[in-house]
Amino acid sequence: MFTIDKTFDFCYGHRVHQQLLNTEFTEAGHTVAKCRHVHGHQGKVHLFLESAALNQQGMVEDFSHLGWLKNFLDDNLDHKFILDINDPWFVGIINAYPVTEGDSWINGLQPVFPLNTSDQEFLTVIPSYVPDTNYLTGYNIDVTHLSGSEREFYEGFFLVNFLPTSENLCKWVFDAASVKMAKLGVKVSRVDWWETPKSRSSYSGS
Repeated sequence: MFTIDKTFDFCYGHRVHQQLLNTEFTEAGHTVAKCRHVHGHQGKVHLFLESAALNQQGMVEDFSHLGWLKNFLDDNLDHKFILDINDPWFVGIINAYPVTEGDSWINGLQPVFPLNTSDQEFLTVIPSYVPDTNYLTGYNIDVTHLSGSEREFYEGFFLVNFLPTSENLCKWVFDAASVKMAKLGVKVSRVDWWETPKSRSSYSGS
């Protein structure tokens, strides 16, 4: 089996709400994690591709064919705050609440829903798909009609429908990359998500 890997660096923010701890195992008897606070990270994604045979160019795949993933991460996550739409403080953080339609979700998401602000202004979300596929990964907020500080604020969020732990984000990248790279017949074997230089999560396919 041949394996190649590539890393991608970016900065992001998130909040892991309601994160309780077992005091038996923590420093100084902490009962809740600091990750419940709004905070940021210097993140790194480490992606592994594998194949039992090499292509005609003698490669698993050309590294250039991962350029889409760099663009995808930069456009959706770099210097953005990843916010769970189920966060109990979603409205307080973003000054808006999602208006959803029952259980009509795709990949745990709805294709379209508006955000209703406390000023009774409706914001449109822009679905983010894996490029050239119909695989929905989350949402950016349409800021084309906004200006000034309001635009600066709302363009800094990426909305997901899961708790943005490093473990969940690791699988999120794995699933997205698997959909895209399958078009080339290449298998994603593992993704590591580095939250800090000393903290990493990994996800491998079955």
